Amino acid sequence: MNIYVGNIPKSTDEQTIRDLFEEYGSVSEVKLLRDRYTGELRGFGFVTMESDDEAQNAIDNINNTDLGGRTLVVNKARPRTERPNRGGYGNRNNNQRSW
Repeated sequence: MNIYVGNIPKSTDEQTIRDLFEEYGSVSEVKLLRDRYTGELRGFGFVTMESDDEAQNAIDNINNTDLGGRTLVVNKARPRTERPNRGGYGNRNNNQRSW
């Protein structure tokens, strides 16, 4: 199961999150997202656990707990959805001019 972990302190590393979740079962992957320009943690990430039962147990026990002075938000990750193009020139698929 893929688990969303939010409100992570910027000083946290992937090993700390792995250790936290491994108390509840086998962790196959930890991915903390970073800002592409500064390299700083963006404050959230994802943990993949092998067993759905272990993952749910981790969610139930870690959600709303304190890590580095911040209250973690932990829940089942939602599937990624396509986001619309937010470019500054409107819809590039329909470039017809009105004049």
